[in-house]
Parts: sequence; C-alpha cells; structure tokens
Amino acid sequence: MKILQKLILVTLLSIIVSCQNNSEPNLSPVDTSVNFTHKTTINVGGEGASEITAFDKVSKKLFTVNVESDEISVNNISNLSAPIRETSIDLSSYGSPNSVAISDGKLAVAVEDHIKQNPGKVLVFSTADNSLLNQYTVGALPDMVKFSPDGKTIVSANEGEPSDDYTNDPEGSVSIINLENNTVTTLGFTSFNNQEAALESKGFRVFGPGADLAKDVEPEYVAISEDSKTAWVSLQENNGIAKINLQTKTIEEIYPLGYKDYSLANNSIDASDKDDVTELKNWPVKGIYMPDAIVSVKINGAEYVISANEGDSRDYDGFSEEVRMDDLVLDETVFPASNDYLNKINLGRLKTTTTLGDANNDGKVEELFSYGARSFSIWYANGSLVYDSGNSIATETLAQTPDRFNDGDKRSDDKGAEPESVEVLNLGNQRYILFVGLERNDQVLVYDITNPTAPQFLQILSHSGDEAPEGLLVISADDSPTGKDLLVVSNEDSGTITIFENN
Repeated sequence: MKILQKLILVTLLSIIVSCQNNSEPNLSPVDTSVNFTHKTTINVGGEGASEITAFDKVSKKLFTVNVESDEISVNNISNLSAPIRETSIDLSSYGSPNSVAISDGKLAVAVEDHIKQNPGKVLVFSTADNSLLNQYTVGALPDMVKFSPDGKTIVSANEGEPSDDYTNDPEGSVSIINLENNTVTTLGFTSFNNQEAALESKGFRVFGPGADLAKDVEPEYVAISEDSKTAWVSLQENNGIAKINLQTKTIEEIYPLGYKDYSLANNSIDASDKDDVTELKNWPVKGIYMPDAIVSVKINGAEYVISANEGDSRDYDGFSEEVRMDDLVLDETVFPASNDYLNKINLGRLKTTTTLGDANNDGKVEELFSYGARSFSIWYANGSLVYDSGNSIATETLAQTPDRFNDGDKRSDDKGAEPESVEVLNLGNQRYILFVGLERNDQVLVYDITNPTAPQFLQILSHSGDEAPEGLLVISADDSPTGKDLLVVSNEDSGTITIFENN
C-alpha cells in the first residue's frame, strides 16, 4: 500500500510540474498561418443591398443590412458551397437600417427614422425566428450599433446629420442600452462646449453654420473594449474619437486626431487625376484623419484602437465646405507662384475645405488640407498615435494591382483608395491580423499587426464583380461552418457578400 501511495504521489507531482512548465500541455498548437482565398459570393441585390453583415454562430446565418429594400437580408451559410436565402426582416414601417450586430441569439438593428433628423430606433430580434423582442428609442440617425463582449449592453452611435438645407441639425449622441433592465441612456456632448477652442487647437473640427460642439459632432462608429467597460466612438467629420465609460455612462474624453503631413517621405500621395501618371509625391498638404470604422484590440495586455482614415466632407445644398485647391488664393510667401501648385497636374484638382487654412482671415490660404489620411492608424486607448500606415496602401496597390490604384487614378484628387472599414482576427493570442477595406479600390488589404508599432503587409484580397466593400466581419475557426477562419465582405455598390477562407 505504501508503494502504491508513493507512486500516486510521484505521478501527481509530475503532473503539477508539467502544468507549471507548460500551461496547456495537452492542447495542439494554434495554426497561425495566413492565406485567405475566395470561397463563395452571395448576390443579395443591387446597389445598397449589402452594407453591414452580422453572423449568428448557432444558426450559421448571415444577417445583412439591405438599404435597397429596407430590410435585413438573411442567408444560411451552413454549407458555404450552397448558401440558402431565407426570409428577410422587413423594416420599411420603421425606416431605413444602417447597422446590425449579434450576441447570444439576439440581433440588434440600428434604424433611422423616415425623417432622419427624428429620433431613431434600435430593434432587437431573435435570430432563431426573426421575431421582434424589443425596441428602443435612441438619438437621430443611429449609424452604427454594437454589443459589448459580455452581451449585456448595446451601444449606438447616433450621427445626427443635418437636413439638406441645413435648417434642421440635431445633436449627435451615443445611446447605451442596458439589456438587463431595458433602460436607454442617451449621451450628448454639451459638457464639452466649453472645451471647443482647446480641442480645435489640436485638430478637432467644429464648423457647421451656427453650431456649437454638441450640435456639430457626428458619431460614426463604435468600438468596445474586451472587458466591456469602455467604448470609443469615431467622430468622423470632426476629426476625433470620443472615449465613453460604459459603467458610469459618461463621455470621459474627446481626442482630437490632428493632421498628417504629406510632405514627409513615407506619406507621399498621388494628388491629381489629370496628370496622366500614377506616381507618389510629397506635397505641402495636411491630411485630416477623419476616421470612419474603428475597432479595438488588446495585444500583450495593451488596449489599442485602430481606425480606417477615410475622410468625409460636408456637402449639402444649405452648406458646403468642399472646393478644389485651384479655387483657393494662396499666400505666396508660403506657396511661391513659381511652384505652380494650383496647376491641375499638381495640387489644383485636390479636394479641400473652406473651413481651414486661412488663420489670419486675409483671404489667402497659408495651410492646405485634404480629406482623410489614405491610411489606417493604430492609437493607444488615450488617443495618442502608435502607428500610421503612411503611404503603404498606395504603395502596395500600385505595385501589385496598378489598374486598381486609386480606382484607376480617378480618385487621386479626392481621398485615394478610401480606407473604409477595419477588422481584426486574433489567432490564439499569438498573431493578430488586420483587414482594411478599400471602398474605391474594391479591395481588402491584409496586415500582421502582432507588433502594433511595425505592422507587416501580407496580401490583397479582391473578387471580380465586387464593388465598394463597406463592412468587414471575421468569423473565427471555432464558429465557422468550415472549421476555418472566414472573412465576410459586404460590398455596397455591387450588392454582394463575398467570403474568403484562411487555408
């Protein structure tokens, strides 16, 4: 008996030592290879039929914002070789959908009112049978909706866009829906009105006619931390990101994003669509980051926010800031006439704003600005810049797909490839893969961001017939119907959903 007890004790000690030396002794290593290839394409409809998609891992269904039909289109992808179109969710009586998200059998849909300046709604449906479970009134024009990782909260970014004549400009806001007690807290930005000057001095923009900061901000996109305690919301037109405490339900900070310097070597751009060449050059121009989609990711214990720096101008009948640079009068002490900057083959065609650049109000511009940054950026949780991709998007697309560069050079005068969307795939906490959707190039670029200070370009994804990728969605191998990681791309202009698989 004593011998048996000793054998048991030795065995137990051996197991303990093994576990200490190897925390996962019996787990097979995670496959961290990356090679995405086209798997299938689903034709949803025409333009606007495929904008944002969410996935239900239980039913293996895709739920897609279909603005063309004011519905959520539903496709079962249990068999990726033969997706099945199922009964859609009709939203025409409520308004027009803008975003979807899924958590634990619940589908949240952000719906703008028929009059988009009126309060909107977040509708919650069952993914099992499409039945309506609840509805919540939120701010005007809810443009993006997201569940917290713990599934207890829904956050909507309510853009609050003005009417076309700019006579009705509702405040932008953020709504926090507590699913445990069915309460809605909608946060405005009035408390930041007294910080407007300080924020503007760091690159934040408040420029609508007669608007204060609270009325001018236009929340665009939501990212939520892994612990469900913090949200970040991009304020695209304003060139900032807001940080929100989901526990206290307060907006804690607004982070102005400043400007990107296109005179620096790695920030070169093609600024003209009329120069008959596709060539990257440095110019005395500043890019306004103006992020659209953002995503949060935790790498080695540090929280990061990643932005797609698309850019967006205000161009309404009642107010427009958008002109081309050849409409400006330049200060010749800064921009010598001999450099011929406003020639259409130089900077003359580049789109700019009337709201920046003439600091002394003498009618002559001392600084030049353009929309977006033609890049993705990685920010710390406090809004400071970790990394910007510089001219990487332009360099890689020009080298590998020159016919697609800046949409065949047609968008060089505007915002280039227009990075619209971002998504991250976590491969076993060992490797982090970033996908960047390029709206004008009809492509998705893939980067390894395991080291956030030095991302590495991997590949370009595209599929013939797909136009304007609007939404990106990662489906992990654990949830995927094929057992492999998937990337789902919702293409707005072509009305298609294309799925790439990691092989």
